[in-house]
Amino acid sequence: MSIRTALGACLYALAAQAAHATPHIPAKGSDVIEHLPRRLDPVQQELRRLRVQLAASPNDVALAASVARHHIATARRETDPRYLGYAQAALAPWWALPAPPTEVRLLRATLLQSTHHFPEAMRDLDAVVAFDPGNAQAWLTRATVQTVRGDYPAATSSCARLSSLASQLVSISCIANVGAMTGRAAASAALLELTLRREPDADAGLQAWVLTLLAEIAERRGDAAGAETHYRRALELSPRDSYLIGAYADFLLDQKRPADVLTLAGDQTRIDGLLLRTALALQQLPAQTSALRAADAELNARFNAAMQRGDTVHQREQARYELHLHGDTGKALALAQKNWDVQKESADMRVLLEAALKAGDKAAARPVLDWIAKNAVEDVAVQRLARQLKGGA
Repeated sequence: MSIRTALGACLYALAAQAAHATPHIPAKGSDVIEHLPRRLDPVQQELRRLRVQLAASPNDVALAASVARHHIATARRETDPRYLGYAQAALAPWWALPAPPTEVRLLRATLLQSTHHFPEAMRDLDAVVAFDPGNAQAWLTRATVQTVRGDYPAATSSCARLSSLASQLVSISCIANVGAMTGRAAASAALLELTLRREPDADAGLQAWVLTLLAEIAERRGDAAGAETHYRRALELSPRDSYLIGAYADFLLDQKRPADVLTLAGDQTRIDGLLLRTALALQQLPAQTSALRAADAELNARFNAAMQRGDTVHQREQARYELHLHGDTGKALALAQKNWDVQKESADMRVLLEAALKAGDKAAARPVLDWIAKNAVEDVAVQRLARQLKGGA
């Protein structure tokens, strides 16, 4: 499973990273610039109450951690990355400390991994489990980071620690996440589906996470009908999960269903990844050239701004943008290679192989091809690209 900036209800789930764009000047005073959260929304009222309390006691570590957790949860639920900044701000008195309190350290690791600062996040996570070996959330976050970095033996060990600390659904999901990346996709999916059926009362967010994982496994195995079923069930439980929407949108793009992608992404294109999927869908619709130009310009502004800040979080998305929307294979390949140095998921394999194939650069594809063979990667799209690069059908 991709490193979700949401790891499910069992983690401090995170939304996609902030969508930075050039300033927008409305054409007329009646233009809607932003839909602000409803002031009467109980969630927003609770956040305001907590912020007021924290302003009065900024050094109360328990209160600050509670504020940060609430903002991280809201970031996922609302797919609004600004709440991640609010979470970090709540932790400001301890953020730069080499050894902050354990709860702060775990929250800091969660926020660090969301910006792909994996070594820094792992240092915090290692410190947390050394001090508190019974911390299930730390072990699960640790396993997820290790999986996305391709350290499967270490991830398996972290998952094993969950067996006595978390529900069976959580621990099996963790193990299945690793197994699906190492040649055991069918067995992992079967065990996970069985476990999910045995825990029908599990938290809705956790169920959505599991269903998304099952959808991705089915998709990689070429089971389009199974993937569709799981994606739809997950959406019923978590309709605004930006990671889930992005994953389902990629499936729909491969199925040549661009209109469904536009409906799915809806008004959430402030998230860079969802704007990218929208643009790729518009590209498949000949009558949408004007909308495509606007989306292209917005994406270009966001990616340029990210590069100026030195932000490398979106290299996979930018590689797809350069490859499929601009046709710049050289730039796309360079970005995909840099991204591969950081994370090694199916989507990372795919974009690098696609770029290498279009560039006619088999040598650039060699690290991924070797990885596929070493780990028995099961992904029909990735395997098809691998065969083409090797000169097969």
